[in-house]
Amino acid sequence: MYKWIITLSVLSVFLVSVSCSNNSNEAKKMKFTGKDGEVKLMTLDPGHFHAALVQKFMNKQVSPEVYVFAPGGPDVQDHLQRIEGFNSREENPTHWKEIVYTGDDFLTKMIRDKPGNVVVISGNNRKKTEYIKESVAAGIDVLADKPMAIDAEGFRLLEEAFSLAAQKGVLLYDIMTERYEITTVLQKELSQIPELFGELEKGSPDDPAVTKESVHHFYKYVAGKVLKRPAWYFDVQQQGEGIVDVTTHLIDLVQWECFPGQKLDYHKNIQISGARRWPTIITPQQFTGVTRLQKYPDYLHRYIVDDSLLYVYANGEIVYKIKGIWAKVAVEWNYRAPEGGGDTYYSVMKGTKAGLIIRQGKEQNYRPELYVKPVAGTDRSAFAATLQNAMKTINKQYSAITLKKLSGMWQVIIPQKYRLGHEAHFGQMLAKYLNYLVQGKLPDWEVPNMLAKYYTTTTALQIAKKATLK
Repeated sequence: MYKWIITLSVLSVFLVSVSCSNNSNEAKKMKFTGKDGEVKLMTLDPGHFHAALVQKFMNKQVSPEVYVFAPGGPDVQDHLQRIEGFNSREENPTHWKEIVYTGDDFLTKMIRDKPGNVVVISGNNRKKTEYIKESVAAGIDVLADKPMAIDAEGFRLLEEAFSLAAQKGVLLYDIMTERYEITTVLQKELSQIPELFGELEKGSPDDPAVTKESVHHFYKYVAGKVLKRPAWYFDVQQQGEGIVDVTTHLIDLVQWECFPGQKLDYHKNIQISGARRWPTIITPQQFTGVTRLQKYPDYLHRYIVDDSLLYVYANGEIVYKIKGIWAKVAVEWNYRAPEGGGDTYYSVMKGTKAGLIIRQGKEQNYRPELYVKPVAGTDRSAFAATLQNAMKTINKQYSAITLKKLSGMWQVIIPQKYRLGHEAHFGQMLAKYLNYLVQGKLPDWEVPNMLAKYYTTTTALQIAKKATLK
C-alpha cells in the first residue's frame, strides 16, 4: 500500500517536473513571435563601427528605441554620431531613438535594469568575452561581433558562455556577414553540384585544397566618411592580433562552405600544421590620420620601435587540416590602399573536376568575381555543357546569373541586384538572427562550429607566438 502511494507521489512529482520543464521550454520558444517592435536592442560599450552597422537599416521586428550602456568617452560618442548619420541621411533615413547611460557601472546597470532583450556587443575585444558571459548569465540574448575571443583564456571563457547560454535558453551568435556575399554564396552552391565540382580535394600543407586570403586597410571609408579608429584598435592586447581577428571570417567560410550543415568537433576535426604572424608598421602621421590623435597613448609605447614607428601584429597565416581537408587562411593589413585601389580577396576551392575561384583585385576593379576552371585534361565541350546545366540549377534561386567564357575558364556574371555590399550584409545577418530568435534556437551545427572556429584562431595564435620567439 505504502509502496504504491510513494510510487504515485514520485510519479506525480515527475509529471509536474516534466510539465514545468516543457512549459519552460515552451516559454523559451515563445519568447519572440516575430511581431513588430518586440526585439528591444541594447548596445554595450560600442567601440567598433560594426555596432552601428547593425542599425544601418530599420527592421520592423526591432523597436526604434535602443538602449546604450557604455563608459563615457569618444567611443560611445563616435557610435552615436554614426547612428545620427543614419537618422539624418537623405535617402532611406532611419529613426532610431538612442537612450544612453554612461558611467563606470554601465555593465552592472544594464544587467540590473535589462530594458532590452537582445544585446549587441561590438567593441574592445579584450573585454568582449567577459561582456558576453555576463550578458548570457543574466539571460540576455547576445549578438556579438567577431572575434568573440582573442586568446586561449578568452576561448575557455567563451566555452563557459555557450554552456550558460544552453542552460539559460538564450541565443549567443556572432556576426558573420561574409556568408551573404554573393560570390561566396555561389561558390558554395556550385561546390555542392558533384557533376560539376566533383569532390573536394584533400590537398596538402604545401598545396591546400581550400585557400582564403584577404588584404585590408586601416584607412578606409564607412558610410561615405573616412573611418575614425580608436587608439586601442592598434593595441593587439585589446583588439587582438590579425590572426585571431579577420581570420575569423575566413575560417568560418571554410567551415560553412566545405561542411554545410555538419557539426564540427574541435577536439577531433582540427589539426593545425603551422601558423605565423608579422607586423604592419605605422608612422606617427598615419596613426594621427585614422585616430585624430596627435600622439600615441601610453599603452602603445611597448610596440614602438626606432622611437616613433608603431609595430602592429595585424597579419597572420594559418595552415591546418579540417576533417581531413587541408586549408590555408591568411590576412594582411596595410595602412591605405593605392589610389583607386581597395581591399582584396582571393578564395579557391579545388574539386576533383573543377576549381571555384574568387578574385577581388585590380583586374576585377576591386569587386569580387567568381570563376569556374576545369581541371587539366578535361573535355572542354563536355564541361561547358555540364556547367550550363549547373547554372540552370543556380538560376532557380538566383535568376539572370549567366556565364562568360574566358581563356581556360568561365566567369560567373552576377547582376548588380545581388551585389549589396559589406554594409548591407549586416541587415541580412540581423534578419537571420531575428528569425532564429523566433524559432527559439540556432541550427544544431552553429554552436559547435563557432567553438571550432575560435579554437582554431586562438590555438594558431599560440603556435605563431612560439614560432616568433625562435
